[in-house]
Amino acid sequence: MGDNKGGGQRGSGQVKGGRRAQLEHTGLRHGWTTGACATAATTAAYTALLTGDFPDPVTITLPKGQTPSFALAAEELTEGSAMAGIVKDAGDDPDVTHGALVRATVRRLPAGSGVVFKAGPGVGTITRPGLPLPVGEAAVNPVPRRMMSEHVAEVAARHGGSGDVEITVSVDHGEEIARSTWNPRLGILGGLSILGTTGIVVPYSCSAWIDSIRRGVDVARAAGRTHVAGCTGSTSEKTVVAEYGLPEDALLDMGDFAGAVLKYIRRHPVDRLTICGGFAKLSKLAAGHLDLHSGRSQVDKGFLAELARSGGADEPLAAEVTAANTGLAALQLCQAAGVPLGDLVAQAARDEALAVLREAPVAVDVICIDRAGTVVGRSTVR
Repeated sequence: MGDNKGGGQRGSGQVKGGRRAQLEHTGLRHGWTTGACATAATTAAYTALLTGDFPDPVTITLPKGQTPSFALAAEELTEGSAMAGIVKDAGDDPDVTHGALVRATVRRLPAGSGVVFKAGPGVGTITRPGLPLPVGEAAVNPVPRRMMSEHVAEVAARHGGSGDVEITVSVDHGEEIARSTWNPRLGILGGLSILGTTGIVVPYSCSAWIDSIRRGVDVARAAGRTHVAGCTGSTSEKTVVAEYGLPEDALLDMGDFAGAVLKYIRRHPVDRLTICGGFAKLSKLAAGHLDLHSGRSQVDKGFLAELARSGGADEPLAAEVTAANTGLAALQLCQAAGVPLGDLVAQAARDEALAVLREAPVAVDVICIDRAGTVVGRSTVR
C-alpha cells in the first residue's frame, strides 16, 4: 500500500480524520473542564442529600455522550445541604485551573423553585454587559448550567427528590487564580468562570496541534475532499455540518491557529475552505491576527468601530462600540442599530485569509457565530 498522505489506518480502507483523530495524533492527554467538575460535584452532593451516601467515584454524562468518572476530594453532609469537591485535571493542557478544587454545595429549595445557581468563594460574578449571562449572575456559563440541571433532574428521578435546589459553586483559591485570566478586565469579579461546552479540555501544545492540523489537511485531501472547514471549536463544527453537510474528515479543528491552517492550505490547496468560529475570535483574524489565543491577541474595538462606520454606524454608535466591554457587546449594539457588523467582520476575515493564501487556487467563505451557535455574520465565497 502506498503513501496515503494522511496517516489513515492501513488495511482498514478508511481514512481517519476529524477532530478526534487530530487529538489522537498529538499524543496529548485530554482533561476535564471546570463545568464537568462542577457537574460531577453537584451530582455527588445531591445524591448524598437524598440518600445519605456520596457516590465515589461519581459518573456523569457529557454533552457528546462520554461518561467519565471522578473521584471525590472533599465531601460534607448536613441536614439541609451537601457539599462535594472534585480536583480539576486539565490533562496536558497548560490550564491555570489545573489542580484546582471545584466544590458544589447543594441545598434544598421549596417546591417549584427550580435550580438556582450561586457564586461561592472563588467563582466570579458578572458585573458588566456583553457576556452570555446577565449582570449580577454567578459566572457559571450556560452549558455547565444545563449539565448540572440535567444531572439534578436525573438524580431526583432516581431517588425521589423534587429537583428544586440551590447550587453554590466555589473554587478554592479561585479569586487568586482569576488574576491570571481575563476575568477582571471583562468585569467578572471575585473569581473564576465555570466553563466548557463539551466537558473536555483539548490540550494545545502549539507544535503538536499545528502538526495535527497539517495531518488533518492531508487526510482530507487523501480522502478526495474538495471542501474543508477550519473550526475554532465544537460549536462551530456543528454549524458547518448543519450548513454544508461536511463529513468528519473534512473538519479541521484549527482552535486558535488560523495561520497554521491558511499557510498549510496555501501549499496544499483544496478547492474551498470555510472558516467558522465565534464572532470575537474571527474579529481578530479580520484585524490581521493569525493566532487567535486570548493571551496573544485581543479584540480590537477600535477596529470594530471602523468596520461599523463602513456599515453605516454614526459617530455616537461608533463611540459605543469602541467603549464596549466585549466583542459580543459591540455586536449587540450594532445589531440593535441595524448595522451588519457580523457580516462586515466575516468579509474582512475572508479577505485576510485570502491575503495569507496569496494566489493559491482556494475559494474562501467565513461564518461568524455566537456562543449558542447562531450565525451572526457570513461572507460570500471568493
